[in-house]
Amino acid sequence: MATEEAKADKRKSAWKSLPDVWALIKPRRGLLALGFVLMAINRVSGLVLPASAKYFIDNVVGKKQMQVLTPIVLSILAATLVQGLTSFTLTQLLSKSAQKMITDLRRQVQAHIGRLPVSFYDANKTGVLVSRIMSDVEGVRNLIGTGLVEFVGGLMTAVFALVYLLHASVAMTGVAFSIILVFGLFISKAFKTIRPIFRARPKLTAEVTGRLTESLGGVRVVKGYHAEEREEKIFSAGVQRLLDNVLKTLTATSLMSLSGASLMGIVGALMYEFGGHRIASGTMTLGDWFAFNAFLVLLVAPVFQVVAIGTQITEAITGLERTREILNEQKEDELAGRNVTLDRIRGELVMEDVSFA
Repeated sequence: MATEEAKADKRKSAWKSLPDVWALIKPRRGLLALGFVLMAINRVSGLVLPASAKYFIDNVVGKKQMQVLTPIVLSILAATLVQGLTSFTLTQLLSKSAQKMITDLRRQVQAHIGRLPVSFYDANKTGVLVSRIMSDVEGVRNLIGTGLVEFVGGLMTAVFALVYLLHASVAMTGVAFSIILVFGLFISKAFKTIRPIFRARPKLTAEVTGRLTESLGGVRVVKGYHAEEREEKIFSAGVQRLLDNVLKTLTATSLMSLSGASLMGIVGALMYEFGGHRIASGTMTLGDWFAFNAFLVLLVAPVFQVVAIGTQITEAITGLERTREILNEQKEDELAGRNVTLDRIRGELVMEDVSFA
């Protein structure tokens, strides 16, 4: 019980430590709303190609109805054009907006750090502060840019695909969805393990970069004291810790990729099994089976998007947490005892022995 309460308090404190994400999104909420609309159009257009497989195989190939071919080709071309235009517009709108917000955050953090007391600089290396200003805010593009919108679009496509799959075959959809659900639970557990590792990486990178910056900046002092070997050992130990962290994350992501490939293989094999019996019994046409598998790919795709974007979102949140830590530091003029309020000063200006020549 106490452990659960401690975890709950830790989650609450983690969320409290995040910057006000809504304050970042609010000025751009109209742009994000437009992005979601464009994404919806993009995803609906993407359904035309898999849906046309049924009519192409059953009507054109099977029944030789060549008059159906031209409408199918034209609809695919039109949907492709709409997809391309919406993708281009999304990238232009959201990616540029995210980059502008990153620039605003960098200005805000730099201005805040510039007004911190000297004691803060004594306790933090220059390279660490540079990393805080330049690198920590980079992950915001995954929250405000195309990353999050594309992920939501993938979920939207999965919902459309699930409706079609249930209409086509409840039994086959149930089997596939059960396997996907088990895989989703595994992914959730994996991210709980990998999240602390990702949170440690920016800190390690900043420490190594900070030490290296100071070492190179003070190279004359290092050479004067013949401390080259000592600096080599310190840098080597730092990059080794960073390597260990990266290897752990690579192992975890590799396991998730392996699980994803296994998921596709198992689901594909089962669809062959069930589909073969249904086609043989006449309850499903060959076109229905091809269309079913095409929509099944759209249902599975968001699961792989979770693997790809989950790490990016984790890094973004970690960077925002570190940014909030900096912004929570009291400025030099906010410290107690640093400010003195003076009464109104009254006096006279007197000039003596002043001459001009």
